[in-house]
Amino acid sequence: MAHGVDGAASSGDIQAVSRVGQILGLFSGANPTTTVAEAAEQLGLNRSTTHRYFTSLVAADLLERTAEPSRFSPGSLLLQLGAAALGRRRVLDVAPPYMRRVSHATHLTTVLSLWGSSGPVVSRSEEDGTRSVLVTVRVGTQLGLRSAQAKVFLAFLPDQLRVDRLLLTLPESEQDELRSELDEVRRTGIATDHLVDSGITALATGVFDEYGICATIAIVGTTRTLPFEGAHPFRDELLAAAEQISGAMGGSTAPR
Repeated sequence: MAHGVDGAASSGDIQAVSRVGQILGLFSGANPTTTVAEAAEQLGLNRSTTHRYFTSLVAADLLERTAEPSRFSPGSLLLQLGAAALGRRRVLDVAPPYMRRVSHATHLTTVLSLWGSSGPVVSRSEEDGTRSVLVTVRVGTQLGLRSAQAKVFLAFLPDQLRVDRLLLTLPESEQDELRSELDEVRRTGIATDHLVDSGITALATGVFDEYGICATIAIVGTTRTLPFEGAHPFRDELLAAAEQISGAMGGSTAPR
């Protein structure tokens, strides 16, 4: 019996989330406001149910009443989330010329990654074909939590409770090691990675906008072109590019 109740509650929660999504999806540039009656008709809901959703969404700052009390528009929280999402996408327009400059200066592949649902996703890649050995990183590649790019995100993401949950997915011994590395990333602003099997190495740092970290930029090479041990070559080129992109995004860089 208890399982049936829990299942029903879970199903109801999912339906509620789906309905909230449908309501918020009614708003667009061409349709900036709506009413309970209009929403109920478009979504096939009764007015009392729709009114309850609208009341809850107003309380959560996801909707707000306009000067015309019966009409509603996106609320402050929704606008904040939209601005943050646009900022993430905007970095893809801002970063390429700086990435190309780094790639030409280092003769290495330069990669920009955005944070996905559970780790960095490669979103832009610039290659320099002058070396005999070229490391290619495909756009759309999901990077692991031990990657240099993930370490930078994990060190600076504002939601550290979420970071802790992600770290708990790793073996306990790896958690302790990675936590120590993240402390070092917070101190220096730089993270490294070395894939022993392939000999691929990476050096990454963060790109920040007014809300915090919005992307990472990394150079990728081999142990010969980008040594893993000792002083990191091309560190200054990478940090300078990150600082310039961050400045263009309205943010400031992490500590060095």
